[in-house]
Order: sequence, then structure tokens, then C-alpha cells
Amino acid sequence: MTKDADLSFQELYDALLDFDKPFPPRFLYLLSDLEKTDLNKLAAIWDQLPTWRRQGLIEDLAELNERDYLLSYNDLCRFTVKDEDPKVRLSTVKVLEQYDQNTLIPLFLDLLSNDNDDQVRVAAAHALGRFVYLGEVGEINTSTLREIEDKLLQTTMDEEEFKIRREAFESLGYSSREEVQPLIEEAYNSENKEWVSSALFAMARSTNERWRPQVMEKLESDFPIIRCEAARAAGELEIQEAVPYLLDLLDDPDEDIRLASIWALSQIGGEGVRERMEQIFDEAETSEYQDYLELALDNLEFNEEMRLFPLFDFPEHENEDLLEDLHNNIAGSTDLPD
Repeated sequence: MTKDADLSFQELYDALLDFDKPFPPRFLYLLSDLEKTDLNKLAAIWDQLPTWRRQGLIEDLAELNERDYLLSYNDLCRFTVKDEDPKVRLSTVKVLEQYDQNTLIPLFLDLLSNDNDDQVRVAAAHALGRFVYLGEVGEINTSTLREIEDKLLQTTMDEEEFKIRREAFESLGYSSREEVQPLIEEAYNSENKEWVSSALFAMARSTNERWRPQVMEKLESDFPIIRCEAARAAGELEIQEAVPYLLDLLDDPDEDIRLASIWALSQIGGEGVRERMEQIFDEAETSEYQDYLELALDNLEFNEEMRLFPLFDFPEHENEDLLEDLHNNIAGSTDLPD
């Protein structure tokens, strides 16, 4: 959807200052790709807006931004990220992390180091994970990647707040730095089930086949949170030997595990996979569940076709945003205790 030509910025401006009425959603599109003069005008009144309006506005932008990739609130959010309210800053980070712009790296590093709200720092650590991946595939320079990794490593080892430490650790999952592998091994061998779960999450991001035995072992864990992440990791690492276990997990009493197993099987494929997934599709009781299975079946078909052309170089992570959203819905990040 594009900006409505019949709407003007002055109308948007007036609507923002009309605190007796809800802010009309149609004006959200006008905030995309703001002209500098309009941005300056908005910035001049930003502090006059009550906290509830600033919070609601940025939350709405974050939601809209996830659905429409043609929109860009980058310029707007570069000043709202300095808002005094932590909820506004948190929603702002969620908008900004959708953009793979290297100029955002210093901003996220600063938030991780200096913001006074733990949730904002967690979000900044999460956002930096994307740039670790981009560095690994050569899309940012080595020195910048090193700076990001150094900060995440420092946070993982020294941060007192565990949620921040855990998010920094998981963002390092993409990294090939030699310091990361021992951290993953230490987390995996922990007696804390949540920490083991994060280790499996990092293994999945690493795409390193050396972790296959560890992932296979945890597919039969007594703890649902671990089985769920093991299923997800088995899919990301495309472990063929995991298929029989994943087929069994389709009957797991935990719904998150069943969903994670469906998606993992769509990544791996193999004998009996399509038939079982089609059976589940036919038996699905809700349209939402059928929609998810349809996506999984499409993904299975795509991966099967790709395996027919091993000599071609297809770009990886083309649908990374979609897959990350799906994985978050399946087995979202867990809060790890101290």
C-alpha cells in the first residue's frame, strides 16, 4: 500500500496533536520516507506528545513495517530511538532491525552498552545478530564484524543480566570466531535446560555439521524446551538421520514441538515426509494450522527442487525474515535464569 495522495502531512500533524481522538491508521503510511522538512517539523513537536501516543504510534509502525517491506521508517526511528520512554525505544529498535543498513551498527552497539532498560539492550543484542551473519557472508567489512563480535563476546561473558547475556550468546551463533565454539560447548553441557536450549539455538545458526551428534542426542530429551530447539536445529542443519525422530515428534503432546518438527521436516525431506505432512494437513482442525502446513509443504517442495540442481549457486537465507518469524512463533527465545 502506498501513501494516500489525498492526505497531507499537515493533516497528520494535526491528528497527532488531537489527543481526544485515536490516531487514524491511514496516516501511518505518510510517515514512511519522510521529507527532511516534515521530519524536522515532527521532531519539533515529538516531546509534546503524551507517552501513550508516542508508544502507540511506534508500536503500530513496528507492526506495519513487518507486513509491508516497501515502507521505510528509518529516518523517523533514528530520532525516536532517543525517546525518554523505554517502550518507545524498544519498539523503535524492532523497526530498525528490519533494515540491513551498516550505519545502524554503531547505534545498536551503543544501545547494548549504554541503554538503561534491559529489554532495549536485549533487543539491541538481537539486532546485532543479523550483522554477524552479514559479516560471515562478506557483506560488511572484517573490522566492523570484529567490533560487533568483540562486544557480543564481552556481553556474553561479563553481563550480569542473564537475558542480555543469553541474547548476545545466541547472536554469536552465526560467528565462526574460535572463541564461540567453546562457549556453545559449555552451554550445551550445562545442567540448566534453558541454557542447553540456547546452545542448540546457536548450533542451528552456525550451520556447522560438527554439532549433529549433540542435536541428535537432544531430540529425545525429557525437557520440551530442549526437544523443541533440537528439532529446529535438526532442520537448520538438515540432519537426514533425524527424520525418523522428527516424524515421531509430530505426535508430541507439546504443540511448539510439533510445529518445529513440521518445519524441520520441510527443510530436510526424505522418505514418508510429504505423505505424513499431507495427512496432517487433511486432519488440521483450524485454518491457521492449515496455512502453516501449506507453507511447510511449499518449503518442502522448494528444497526438493533445489536438490535437483546441485551445481547451481542459489542465494541462501533469501527468505530469512519469513523463516525467522516462523521460528519465533514456533519456539521463541527462552528466558534463561542465572
